[in-house]
Amino acid sequence: MEGIPDTRYARAPDGTHLAYQVVGTGPVDLVYFQPYFSHIEYIWEEPRYERFLRRLASFSRLILWDRRGCGLSDATTGHPDMETRMDDARVVMDEVGSARAVLYGASESGALACLFAATHPDRTIGLVLIGTTPRMAWAPDFPWGETREEHEHAVGLIRDAWGTDGFVREAWPGVADDQVVHWISGLCRNAMSPRAAAEYEEMIYGDDVRDILPAIQVPTMILHRQLDSPEANRYLAEHVRGAEYVALPGGEHLPFIGDQDSVTSQIQRFVDSAQEEEALINRQLATVLFTDIVSSTEAAATLGDRGWSEVVERHHAAVRGLLSRYQGSEVDTAGDGFFATFDGPARAARCAQTIVEAVKPLGIQVRAGLHTGEVETIAGKTGGMAVVIGARVGSLAQPSEVLASRTVRDLTAGSGLRFEDAGEHQLKGVPESWHLYRVLPRTTSA
Repeated sequence: MEGIPDTRYARAPDGTHLAYQVVGTGPVDLVYFQPYFSHIEYIWEEPRYERFLRRLASFSRLILWDRRGCGLSDATTGHPDMETRMDDARVVMDEVGSARAVLYGASESGALACLFAATHPDRTIGLVLIGTTPRMAWAPDFPWGETREEHEHAVGLIRDAWGTDGFVREAWPGVADDQVVHWISGLCRNAMSPRAAAEYEEMIYGDDVRDILPAIQVPTMILHRQLDSPEANRYLAEHVRGAEYVALPGGEHLPFIGDQDSVTSQIQRFVDSAQEEEALINRQLATVLFTDIVSSTEAAATLGDRGWSEVVERHHAAVRGLLSRYQGSEVDTAGDGFFATFDGPARAARCAQTIVEAVKPLGIQVRAGLHTGEVETIAGKTGGMAVVIGARVGSLAQPSEVLASRTVRDLTAGSGLRFEDAGEHQLKGVPESWHLYRVLPRTTSA
């Protein structure tokens, strides 16, 4: 068994500390809205639940947290509204540097995940709901909800038997394994006191997100076992535009009980699909420019730390000024190099030429590489094969030279730019050979 992941704390605007864990290093973030009775360290003691979580973390960066008032997070005073409880997810995402994520809402927490997806579409890649409902309480237009009598019985059971095996057997009749029953009763005791659990149960009984379902615009999958509130789940699927509806066999409410592989396989398929769609949506044609100072190590040794620092500062100021002039967007700078994008290849080429000339009075030379292609923006980061190609082209340039791919040359026909054949080259990590061209200085005659 692997060790329990490290627990850290994020702080909400009102000062509440939220305990969280991050597991895995997958290409997409998966934010897990757990059921309200949670304890992010105790949950790892049940082998089946650990296996379930590790599987999710095998294809994602899994983000777990205890809600305010639960587990290792601060206790609550009063009843936090849905917006506050939902926004705690954003607080944790900000803390761990998650710009966009797939949301996974289980059981009653699915309503919070729905509210987040509708409120923060800019932070949401996709939405997975399992065994959930948009409303807990019965209503004439929602006859699958819990009646007032059923609710009062559930609250009374919590007050009288919370944290006992008998409570677990009545609350989750689908759990037959004695070891799991005993573990769940321990989870209840570790998550919160009987009074706190009863208050939470009263609070979520009033949750209702039916009105916001049509506002959810992200890819959504409604997943549940056949005997787990199929009517409520079909209601979700009918009211979330374009939602995928998947009913799996089995009567267990807890997804890690029974055939958990069928659940995790569906989630992985959905996450992979949402990630691919995210990449396609966030692709755009752009010209990438890479520049860096030639022989910077030798220059730094000659000038000394202070002298070199002054040169680099002036270099950066010059490059940034020219990027602004030619409407380029700075993406990154690493030491003595720049990575920028342009929506026009001619402007990018002229900017590169001007940078080469502008830094010469500083006693340094730069080289530059240009390529035009589709770039991807995922979680605020620009990448894709076009970026790789641009970087490789730049690495082949000589001092005070601007190299460009054939694409840049072809797209700038009629712009007045002049090119000189630089021959075929093999770019590291890029298939096939590439024909490159020097962008000639404007003072050079044809």
